[in-house]
Amino acid sequence: MIQEIVSGLSIGCIYALVGFGFVLVYNAVGAVNFAHGELVMFGGYFGYAFAIGMAMPLWLALITSLVAMALLGILYNQVAYYPMRHQPAVTVIIASIGMSIMLRNSALAIWGPDPVRLNSFLGEGIVNIGGVVIPRHQLLIFAVTAIVFIGQSFFFSRTSIGRKLEATAQDQEAAQLMGIDVKWMITLTFILAALLAAVAGFLVAPLWFIEPNVGLVIIVKAFIAIVIGGFGSIPGLVVGGLFLGVTEVLVASHLTSEYKDVISYFILITVLLVLPQGFFGEKIKEKV
Repeated sequence: MIQEIVSGLSIGCIYALVGFGFVLVYNAVGAVNFAHGELVMFGGYFGYAFAIGMAMPLWLALITSLVAMALLGILYNQVAYYPMRHQPAVTVIIASIGMSIMLRNSALAIWGPDPVRLNSFLGEGIVNIGGVVIPRHQLLIFAVTAIVFIGQSFFFSRTSIGRKLEATAQDQEAAQLMGIDVKWMITLTFILAALLAAVAGFLVAPLWFIEPNVGLVIIVKAFIAIVIGGFGSIPGLVVGGLFLGVTEVLVASHLTSEYKDVISYFILITVLLVLPQGFFGEKIKEKV
């Protein structure tokens, strides 16, 4: 049982990391980015291309992937969000869905339909802690997740850029009147979201196979974690991701793996019926 819970927590951390990039964009610009799962998929593919295709060391492949993903984040903002920022919310949503389809088909054209896999930074070894056998890659997932969420708390509360990003997220017009370069802050938000997607892609690639449709699966699970935790709430996202990951693994282990995805949707519906605003009661604003 403990072994299964640990495995579920590691998967929940992946959902939380993916969801964080999604929430980051939502909180900053009030728009949902349904193509964020494809950004995670591209992060995994970039890692594979640089580490396997070009025989780079993993650390260099990661750095190169981060640069490539930052450029992709800028491109995404310039194509799919910024020109439409004053349009109705549904227009932005449709643009993100269009980008999702385009990125998925681009990956299919570049890398083909066959799944690929990337090695972990810590290899395939295991660690025995109190009789619980934990793959080293799961420990890496826990460590990276802790660093990201502790780091984001420090970044937004203690740094000048972080406070400017928060001010932009709260009120773009007021932020602009205070001398903040809102356009740059929005671009920086998409860059940060793309960098988070790259990190998540490197963590997902050794855990699951990377293929063109994996982003869709991941973003759906991350979105469920966001909603049950409380839309827009970072603590709620973490709790929702961990809860969903553990529940999925326990159901797959003790009942059947065939109904694992069904259980995820059942959890979503149940939580919305009992707690419409999620575990942390984050009030959903009109912006979407």
